[in-house]
Amino acid sequence: MQSFIQIDSPAYLRAEQLTMPAEWGTIFGNDQPLVLEIGCGIGDFVAQTASEKPETNFIAIDYYNKGCYKTCRRLERHELKNVRVLREEARQFITERLPKASLAAVYINCPDPWPKKRHRKRRLVNLQFLDFLQEYLTPGADFFFATDFDDYGLDVAGFMPELAGFENCLAPEPFRHDIPGYHRTKYMRKFMAEGKQIYFVHYRKL
Repeated sequence: MQSFIQIDSPAYLRAEQLTMPAEWGTIFGNDQPLVLEIGCGIGDFVAQTASEKPETNFIAIDYYNKGCYKTCRRLERHELKNVRVLREEARQFITERLPKASLAAVYINCPDPWPKKRHRKRRLVNLQFLDFLQEYLTPGADFFFATDFDDYGLDVAGFMPELAGFENCLAPEPFRHDIPGYHRTKYMRKFMAEGKQIYFVHYRKL
């Protein structure tokens, strides 16, 4: 059993200390566009992306304490001030801490694929989740999904056209195996080294 790591970092927030919803303009000290990464892992994706977009504020959440710790350490090394990290479950965090129509983009990279058929109902990204999520997206907001698991990638690419009010930014293809400029996480690079392909899905709210 892994020990719980205490995180002492200016980038780290505790959800229970925030208002419902949180006042993100006050937290960041500006009203820049707000972006959410669900499942930040060790923080390599958000650190690279946030460093290229200083005009954007990033919230990075993960359920694992060790990942949040590593993400904060990485942000401190790169002296990034436009990212906040929370150890939170996605639905609860979004419902309690985000205002409706507040997100300019959402990134979900390589979430747990729950590969066994009897477990697939546990997958985070499905029609019900996207229907829930779209209330929190601003008009013109981007939704990015990436996975190395073939079945998961094909599943998400297959149901996305059923969502009203979204356009496929990769059309006419339902997905691609590469998006120029999209940073690869450590896990993506590991999967690619094993000969696997990454499935990228990119939609925009109309």
